[in-house]
Formats: sequence, C-alpha cells, structure tokens
Amino acid sequence: MGSTYGENIRLTVFGQSHSPAVGVTIDGLPAGEAVDMERLRAFLARRAPGQSALTTSRREPDEPEFLSGIKDGVTCGAPLTAVIRNTNARSQDYEAAKDIPRPGHADYTAWIKYGEARDYAGGGHFSGRLTAPLCVAGGVCLQILEREGVAVRARAVEIGGETDERAMEAAILAAKADGDSVGGVVECVVTGVPAGVGDPMFDGLENRIAAIVFGIPAVKGVEFGEGFAAARLRGSGNNDAFAVEGGEVVTKTNRCGGILGGISTGMPIVFRAAFKPTPSIAKEQESVDLGTMRPAALSVRGRHDPCIVPRAVPVVEAAAAIAVYDALLSRKKERG
Repeated sequence: MGSTYGENIRLTVFGQSHSPAVGVTIDGLPAGEAVDMERLRAFLARRAPGQSALTTSRREPDEPEFLSGIKDGVTCGAPLTAVIRNTNARSQDYEAAKDIPRPGHADYTAWIKYGEARDYAGGGHFSGRLTAPLCVAGGVCLQILEREGVAVRARAVEIGGETDERAMEAAILAAKADGDSVGGVVECVVTGVPAGVGDPMFDGLENRIAAIVFGIPAVKGVEFGEGFAAARLRGSGNNDAFAVEGGEVVTKTNRCGGILGGISTGMPIVFRAAFKPTPSIAKEQESVDLGTMRPAALSVRGRHDPCIVPRAVPVVEAAAAIAVYDALLSRKKERG
C-alpha cells in the first residue's frame, strides 16, 4: 500500500479503522526538537470525533502513545513511532459491506485489489480514522515550523454551497436530518516560508503539498492561488506585479498562491482542498451483491459524519506542515 510519504522525513501511516490501533512512524526527524505534548493533544482534539451534533457520534480519546523517537519530551534522532488506540469500534455495523460495496466508498476497489483478505470494517485502511496519526505527525511538524518562523492555518470556507458560518452549520444539520451528507472546501495559508523552497516540474512545492493532501480521504480537488478561476482571466489580470519592500522582492498581489515554477516566492502559500460529501449515508442507495452479481439496495449503518469538513481543517494543516517542513529540509541541504 502507498502509505509512505516524504523525501527527508519519511512518514508511514499504519493501522485500520477497527484494528487495535492506528499509528505513524516518522524517520528522519532531527534530534533535539522539543515536542509540547499538551499542545499536541489540543491539536488532536480539533480532529477528534464525537464532539458535537455536526460530527460522528463515535467517541475516541485519540491519546497518542509514543513508542520511540522521543526522550524527555525531545526528539532523540531515532524513528518516531506513535500509536492511537481504537477504543469504540463497532465492526458489526459493517457486515453488509463484505458483499455489498457502499457507493462512493473504496469497498469495491479494495475488493478488486485485495480480495477476501481486505479489512472492510469501518473502511479499513481507507478510513478517515487514519487522519488521526497523520495529525500526530503534522502536529509535531507544526511545532518545529513555528520555531522556524512558519505558521500554518486552515479554515472551512464553504460547506454545502454555503459560505456563511451559520449557514454552513445549518446545511450540515439539514443533511443529517435527511439521512444525507454534504461536502465543502478547506482553505489553507502558510506564512513565513522563504523564497526559493521547492523545485521545478515533478518535485515542485505544489506537487509535494498536493500529494499528501490527496492522501486525506474524501479530497477530490486541490487548487493553488486563483486555481481554476485563473483559467477565466487574462494574463494581465492574473500576473502578480513585482515590487520591493524593506529591501525584499514581493508581489503586489498573490494570485499565484505564493508559488511560481514549483518554487516559493516568499509570499503566503495559499491553497484550497475540495472534500466530497461523506459517502456513508442512511438513505437507501443502489449497489450490487458481489457474491451473486445482482442488484442490491443498501442503507449504510454505523456512525458517520454528515460532513467531514469541520474535522478536516486540522488534518489539512497537518498535511501542509509535513510537506512544507520536508521541502524546507531539502532547501537547507541545498544551501549546506
């Protein structure tokens, strides 16, 4: 499975939605980096389930247990491994998924690729539960980046077609009451990244960020700066004019999202991730029985988010932090 990411820090996420635990191993973190556990727990709490009517009712404490890589609150140079125990799984809710794939889920493609050996309970390794260990890794990188003068902040900018905060919440609750779900858009801004980070073509900063953001379940699109809106502009309206401020080259606007030619300009890096509606819904849907190859109706049981966007905000921050920190380490190597 393609569950490893990174060039300088190698991050591997492991576990399944209903396995005893999910976890992450990060190899390549420099020794001597302090990790504030209370801040890390607070960050993980933003993603944790079961906190409001807007999220799944599955409750998990999401307490990280570090097995290696940290000594006395400081990275020691060894691979960092952390696990988060699964304490509130209900695998019986997913018996139907063994034979009838849930529309919009990876049940069918997992069956094609892994056959009867697959773990289908809760989506197995394809579950959003795997974003918990991703947030452990991202939370550590966020603290390191902060000491480098880099900040990562994300927010929901659209849910169910609504952009006002109250209207977004209303859209989620309306979909939930109807046994349905909604998607949305998360915008992320990274400030403090110096100019010159990244590479052209296949190792560009956009490529690095997009690769890990697409690893978040339910992400179906990523755009930087003006994104697709740039296709409707003229060059004169899309180009960012250069200027000098305080002896530094800046751009008067930031339609490029802080990246040109795959390399950071020194301006804020801005990107948005589009999340599809949660595919597990109570409404009856059409599917097939993989055993008989005949049509079958399915109403998904279990506990699911009517919209994953609110809990996805810190996950996007975590993914961006990992990608940016990895790219910064490449830049440091280049400069000796």
